[in-house]
Amino acid sequence: MTEQTDAFDVNTPSIARAYDAVLGGKDNYQADRAVADHLRATLPQIGELAWLNRAVLGRGVRYLAEEAGIRQFLDLGAGLPTMENTHQVAQSVDPQARVVYVDIDPIVLAHGRALLATNDNTRVVTADLRDSSTVLELAAVREMIDFSEPVAIMLVGMLHHLHDDEDPAGIVKAYLDAVPSGSYVFITHFCDSGDEARELEKTFLTFLGTGRFRTTDELSEFFVGLEMVEPGLVYLPQWRPDRIVRDKLTLPERLMVGAIARKP
Repeated sequence: MTEQTDAFDVNTPSIARAYDAVLGGKDNYQADRAVADHLRATLPQIGELAWLNRAVLGRGVRYLAEEAGIRQFLDLGAGLPTMENTHQVAQSVDPQARVVYVDIDPIVLAHGRALLATNDNTRVVTADLRDSSTVLELAAVREMIDFSEPVAIMLVGMLHHLHDDEDPAGIVKAYLDAVPSGSYVFITHFCDSGDEARELEKTFLTFLGTGRFRTTDELSEFFVGLEMVEPGLVYLPQWRPDRIVRDKLTLPERLMVGAIARKP
């Protein structure tokens, strides 16, 4: 990859590109790789944590498409394409399932357009998910999403990058207020599960500027008034696993939790 582009600042790390670097991808720059190196120094298994999040995304979308019957997905803070992206999983269940990816990083749009050039049921847009009113009125969103029908609002690995003063719970509510009964929200989030988690939080905040590890009590606020899907808010490997889960989870397995909930 060339280090020159006019579309974005390669000298400032971005969430999407740093995440790509942690996963071992190639769509990142030196500033992003430096963040990944600092994260590995704090938690050598940071890559495992990232892949656990990608794996639960696949299981969650499959549940939403197969069991909940959802055919519309608004994936907020989607990041760069990796394995089992939302549209691939949803459209493997129903090729007519519609997906809109939203990310603030222009590189996501560049790669998404190339990847989805022949996919009429998927769109990628550059926007700030914190501005829900703007996102919800985007032409691509309105073109793809019928807000009179149930929608899956996806915030997978995203809300921990919002500071408390950015009102993440209020942002979740704003999107859910825009969708009808029978819609779902899918959230995964860093969990304040002990001293190691707090050390990793410090590294995120120091070198990326975001990365808030919240307690399960704090995270429960995102789901007030919703119907939790079993097994509720749990560590990622425990959410509807497709393989045997050990009784004693490893450190990376205890650093993120996730849940899906239905709007009644």
